[in-house]
Amino acid sequence: MEVERIFSDIYGGRLALQRRQYSPFCREFCLGCPRLSLRSLTAATCTVWLVAYGLFTLCQNSMVLSAAIFITLLGLLGYLHFVKIDQETLLIIGSLGIQMTSSYASGKESTTFIEMGKVKDVVINEAIYMQKVIYYLCILLKDPVEPQGVSQVVPVFQSAKPRLDCLIEVYRSCQEILALQKVTSGSP
Repeated sequence: MEVERIFSDIYGGRLALQRRQYSPFCREFCLGCPRLSLRSLTAATCTVWLVAYGLFTLCQNSMVLSAAIFITLLGLLGYLHFVKIDQETLLIIGSLGIQMTSSYASGKESTTFIEMGKVKDVVINEAIYMQKVIYYLCILLKDPVEPQGVSQVVPVFQSAKPRLDCLIEVYRSCQEILALQKVTSGSP
């Protein structure tokens, strides 16, 4: 069963959340990030090329224009391959673990897997960001030395930065799976 809802990020951009339920113990959340803005891409390219043209008129060296084109292309490729994330996915399987995948605009994917035995809880946390309070979903990992403690906090959907209403939907689903897992495994 697949459900898609539209939410906003902290900047007001459009985010599409697809929720897939494979079983009572397995759900996947795909959060589509805003696409690359053609306006900002054009503005950055024009700025670099205008500065290069200004330098060309001062020094009359055509290498300046060639370097500007080369730097613009390398910068765009680097941005698409290492920075711009198109989709973030959270897959939670009650008996196995949690997998987080980031799909970059270039097609590259980065995946992190956390075993369910290491997961203490999934919570919504708040932070101060650019002079305002934002909320983010994070996974609390158990401390191996002290079972009641938290060793690490792993944020989810770092690139998309969804608003609280979107996070609450994902949080409730994760809590349902964690509660079912505790009941079936017999842990307190």
